[in-house]
Amino acid sequence: MQVVVIGAGLGGLCLAQGLKAAGVAVTVHERDPSVGHRPQGYRIHLDSRAARALSECLPPRLYELFTTTSGQPSRRVTIVDEHLRELHAVRFGDGASGDAPETFNAAVDRMTLRTILLAGLDEVRFGAEFVRYEQDGGRVRAFFADGSTAAGDLLVGADGIGSRVRGQRLPQARVKDLGVRCLYGRTILDDRVAGLLPPALTEGFMSVRSAGAGLALGLVRPRENPAEAAARLWPGLRLDWAGDYVMWALAVPAAALPGTDAELAAADGARLHELAAGHVASWHPDLVELVASARADQTFYVPVRSSVPLKAWAPDNVTLLGDAVHAMSPAQGSGANCALLDAALLCRAVGAGGPLVEAVGGYERKMTELGFAAVRASERAADGGGLVAKALAGLASRRRTRSRPSGGR
Repeated sequence: MQVVVIGAGLGGLCLAQGLKAAGVAVTVHERDPSVGHRPQGYRIHLDSRAARALSECLPPRLYELFTTTSGQPSRRVTIVDEHLRELHAVRFGDGASGDAPETFNAAVDRMTLRTILLAGLDEVRFGAEFVRYEQDGGRVRAFFADGSTAAGDLLVGADGIGSRVRGQRLPQARVKDLGVRCLYGRTILDDRVAGLLPPALTEGFMSVRSAGAGLALGLVRPRENPAEAAARLWPGLRLDWAGDYVMWALAVPAAALPGTDAELAAADGARLHELAAGHVASWHPDLVELVASARADQTFYVPVRSSVPLKAWAPDNVTLLGDAVHAMSPAQGSGANCALLDAALLCRAVGAGGPLVEAVGGYERKMTELGFAAVRASERAADGGGLVAKALAGLASRRRTRSRPSGGR
């Protein structure tokens, strides 16, 4: 069997690793010219869904590299106002939370994880912009902008929210604008910046609530320097590490930012950083300084959109995973977890043998059940103001913890 994957994001690469481990021939085609061509995010929170998928699909030493370069287990989620007065907090249970997939609960650096997922994959081709596909006699052929093609028994669209594979396979699928825009940045954690951090941030995610805006804060501090861990566990793999940092994401209504989506997407990091700094200028001085101290050129812009759940469709030898089929708001931190879970589900389905289209149909039923449930939950969490702040409710429900309301200071 030959599988052709369009898109070298987290889900597509996890799928390729799992298929390769199962002895299935696979090629991955990515439109970007290189892995670091454009910013795609900094800190992501992964839970047992992602960890189980990674443990199934990765070689043991790569899974160990993943856990070693993750942060300490998250113990707390905190909501504060713009003056850093605590409004609410959730503490996780005292049960063990470590490297085992069933209990994993920690933040990771997205680029570090993506580089780990690329390790040992010689089948990834960058600079390959997918255009369309054709099906013929049980095979499917992908066509690329440079005139090249790739044929296989199964084509998988893992090409994100703007998926061209989805556009052809499911033309009825829709993506809606949630009316929220996010400015993402990161601030390197030196001694001065460390002195600005609220103590609760060292225990887990923090959300700042203000009228008309929300600021997500997340510390990224790997348990072992990624470059040193890679040298020990997977010699030859280069994991650059500029230092521990605080990821921040400012969420505001679309109307609160000047310019169109196209103009903001084309704006340089310095301009976007200026906009973010302006929105928090009246907040607590530590928050003002935290944003001001970021690398301005590493600020980027993302419009928040969400897939509209679809009715079931008849399976064939073209399928989808991750944001290509069930993109969702970041309100519950489920996007990456669902994409990695999809990859493991598809690996299981393909690896089980039997008729391919039947296997794809079984995968799609499970994938859409779980994926669209996450889409709906993320939208509920985002409704009513506080896209970032509402992440608390979703994370708390997933971890089955008891909430502990806190009075303001």
